[in-house]
Amino acid sequence: MRPEVGAALHRCDACGEYEYGGAPDCRRCRELVDGIVEAEWQRRWHRDRWTGESEAEVAGLVVAEPDQHDWRVVDAAMDRLTCGDCANRLGRGPMGCAACDRAHGFRYAAIEIDRPGVPPGNEHAIRVNVSVLRRPQVTSANELLARRLLLPALLVGFLPSAPQAQRMSSLIKAGTAAAHITELIDDWLRNSRD
Repeated sequence: MRPEVGAALHRCDACGEYEYGGAPDCRRCRELVDGIVEAEWQRRWHRDRWTGESEAEVAGLVVAEPDQHDWRVVDAAMDRLTCGDCANRLGRGPMGCAACDRAHGFRYAAIEIDRPGVPPGNEHAIRVNVSVLRRPQVTSANELLARRLLLPALLVGFLPSAPQAQRMSSLIKAGTAAAHITELIDDWLRNSRD
């Protein structure tokens, strides 16, 4: 389960980064990121009693109408389908796989609702960061670094202002060390709670 809004950030015992922020390299953090998606699928599976059909059948129905479902349910449905072109999970294949690129684009039609107590747009930011960490092969190393370092803060309800986001972008493009960027995020979190 993802952390509650306002929760303290915790370090991952496996990699030392903030939990979730070591993905995709840290197995434990990668499992936490995947868990954001999987937990919502399981909740919906049991709540809606989709048990009369196979998961693959339900996943196909969800993917066919992404605008009717929460983004996490759509992403989890895609995990249950295999791409006919590259044989990876649908939407997670290599750059240039037309079917995966198309499915990846359609995932953004899904519903995203901000949780109470977060700035507008927080859920979208979480969604984008989760998507990048779950499909790292199509992202630059610098963007992957920014997304993985920011995700833990987003999960507890932080959303950088436009100037903060621009500052982070500049630091990433300049090749600033991850430790310095993490310190910057820590400062932003402290100031946002004061």
